[in-house]
Amino acid sequence: MQPKTTILVIDDEEVVLDSCTQVLAGPQCRVLTASNGADGLRLVQEAQPDLVFLDLKMPGLSGFEVLDRIRTLQPLLVVIVITGYATVSSAVEAMKKGAFDFLPKPFTPEELRLITRRGLEHHRLVQEAARLRREKEMLRENFAAIVSHELKSPLAAIQQNLYALTAQLEDKLTEPQKELCQRLKMRLDDLLKLIHSWLRIMSVDPDKLKETFKPVSLAGVVAKALESVQPHATRKAITIETVVAPELPTVQGDEGSLTEVLVNLLNNAVKYSYPNSQVTVTVQPQNSHVLMAVQDRGVGIAPEDLPHLFQDFVRGRAQPEGAGGYGLGLAISRRIVEAHGGTIAVESQPGKGSTFTVRLPVAPATSASGSNPQTQV
Repeated sequence: MQPKTTILVIDDEEVVLDSCTQVLAGPQCRVLTASNGADGLRLVQEAQPDLVFLDLKMPGLSGFEVLDRIRTLQPLLVVIVITGYATVSSAVEAMKKGAFDFLPKPFTPEELRLITRRGLEHHRLVQEAARLRREKEMLRENFAAIVSHELKSPLAAIQQNLYALTAQLEDKLTEPQKELCQRLKMRLDDLLKLIHSWLRIMSVDPDKLKETFKPVSLAGVVAKALESVQPHATRKAITIETVVAPELPTVQGDEGSLTEVLVNLLNNAVKYSYPNSQVTVTVQPQNSHVLMAVQDRGVGIAPEDLPHLFQDFVRGRAQPEGAGGYGLGLAISRRIVEAHGGTIAVESQPGKGSTFTVRLPVAPATSASGSNPQTQV
């Protein structure tokens, strides 16, 4: 048996309360009424209704005040505004404050039933979406725990034992056996790196990340990222040039996460560049945002790959020899950038290279944080 639906009608006109009760009440629908805003708010908390009809013009607390408080008490509660002085401006204002729909007086029983069905369907969809979000969060947390404890720990133990065993048997192993052990080490390293990437992508929680936000200088982010990527570039004889605009405004964010984004982009740029080529990092203000671009002159990305590039486990088809990875770096970067209220985009031509651009909002009431244009090799 399905649970009863609860509908609350808040209106100072007794005829409206009676007519709504007569039209809507039934075996599967309970109708509660309140003649003023204060009683209505009390019933919202006590009865936890699925749908609220709310008159805008009442003595005491107005309908707009009640709507504001409902949004605070129960942000997901579906509210339909009813009023006898229906105007476009009042309808728009009510919708801006979170009302689902608008029903002017006088209304027919069929109009009331129709808007009630729509409101209850919206309530069902809202609750289903909230349930799915909760399940997704639980899955994320459980998956991270399973990966960490059931996979990472045993593999790390195997890795340590393998290193100890090969050290002890160093003088007894034949060359083919040593090569086999080396391949085992490499495969274990790859698996542990993959698990680390899984855990990292599951741990990017926008709400928790925002708790660490403070004004960040992107000039400092560039310097730290270059320090990390430079050895990789040196091995391929790739020059990294940086051009950071002077008087660069700060952005509101987490320095470590933004550095991770730039390291991911630079590592990809070096990985997919031809030896003896150049990668350019440009940081410049643009209106109320700061743009950070990484340009390479490498293999480029096929047009059919571009729409999917920031999804999990997606890698471009054009892969230079020896390029590894699991297609998670750009997905992690996208999550981090979006948590900062920014965007990340790519432009590319096969055989000519790619440019990744991160667009971040300037920190509010920021003071300029200067950095002279520089070139680093």
